[in-house]
Amino acid sequence: MDYKRAWLLVSMILMAFSATSFAQTESQLHVKVKAQRGDGAYILLDRYQLRSPCNLSYFYQINNLRPKQGLKEGKSYFLPILVYAYNGKSIRSTTGNNDRPWAENIESFNDVMYQSGQKAGDYRKDKVLWVPYHSLKCPQEKLAFSPVIAESINNPSPPAGINPVPNGPKTMADGSKLRGTYDIFGPDYARVPLQSTALKGYVYYIVGGHGGPDPGAVGRYGKYSLCEDEYAYDVSLRLAWNLLSYGATVYLITRDKDDGIRAGEILECDKDETCWVDLKIPTNQSKRLTQRSDAINALYKRNKKNGVRYQRLVVIHVDSNNKGSQIDMYFFHKIGDVVSERLANTMRQTLKEKYDYYRKNRGYKGTVSARDLHMLRETDPTAVFIELGNIKNPNDQARLVIEGNRQLMANWLFEGLLRDAKNQGR
Repeated sequence: MDYKRAWLLVSMILMAFSATSFAQTESQLHVKVKAQRGDGAYILLDRYQLRSPCNLSYFYQINNLRPKQGLKEGKSYFLPILVYAYNGKSIRSTTGNNDRPWAENIESFNDVMYQSGQKAGDYRKDKVLWVPYHSLKCPQEKLAFSPVIAESINNPSPPAGINPVPNGPKTMADGSKLRGTYDIFGPDYARVPLQSTALKGYVYYIVGGHGGPDPGAVGRYGKYSLCEDEYAYDVSLRLAWNLLSYGATVYLITRDKDDGIRAGEILECDKDETCWVDLKIPTNQSKRLTQRSDAINALYKRNKKNGVRYQRLVVIHVDSNNKGSQIDMYFFHKIGDVVSERLANTMRQTLKEKYDYYRKNRGYKGTVSARDLHMLRETDPTAVFIELGNIKNPNDQARLVIEGNRQLMANWLFEGLLRDAKNQGR
């Protein structure tokens, strides 16, 4: 009896040791990162485009966290990403999964993570392959991975402002030409290089939707609120900077002298936006829209009188729909205005080409349609009205909160406007 008890005790100890060793080995196979200020589980997973019920549950499990438990800034956490030693031949032979579409999705994930700077190296070179947990254990949760790094357009830095600071230096730090220094975009991004004069003499009016007393649509992102006006404004600034760097004249109609270009994911909601230049924005919606259209039309008439032939209005919003509805960027044009319709279609075509190149397996479903909206109907310049996505949908939220995505949207919209300028002339 004593012998049997001793053997049982030894067996239990060996089993416990084996389980502990296995857990340690498993944890070493996961990507480990430090939490940043303001990070929660949702935000951290969104940074790696991995928000899903399966990944979230596993994240809590491998980090010994309770559901919805907060994260500590600076502390390291395991991600629901398993690390494989790439064999240099194929993802399928490395992982033992012969499903080609599955392997292509893993390839896309690794490429996006490398392009965005989340992964240090290209798996083909450093032989380190990342495989999201859900793709192994919950294949019914299909996640599409999109590039989050902005195309260079000669300068990957975020946009700057509109009224130049007088008597400043005439060159950038590297000796290249300086277009101007613009306070409205904040000290970090105020200096704008002159990359091209292709848009010299072209005029653009940029309107970030809502603002002032009206935040627009509000989405929930973990414990944070996402205000439509803040994200529409940030993309507006980035678009304006690109246009300025190509020599265009740009008017930011909705403005916030304190915010400038903002890094990070959570853009704090505030109510201090003004209308060109520093008019208090009315609470009444009709008065608010009329204030903007009046400002645009006054500037349009003055510029037209001074001989400007090419003027465009770009209105940027974020849609609000049910949480389950994912929406590609889409465009509205003025009813019966063929030039406005052509502008919207040109921008949509540019977006489609980008999606076809970067997200071949996903496709692009953004639409163009006519709409009887005040900012289209009551304004004089040729106009396009843009919806960036659904602020309540988790996938569309990632399009907004990831800074690289906001820059990417601004760059692609800029390319659409540049194409329109080349096609239409002045």
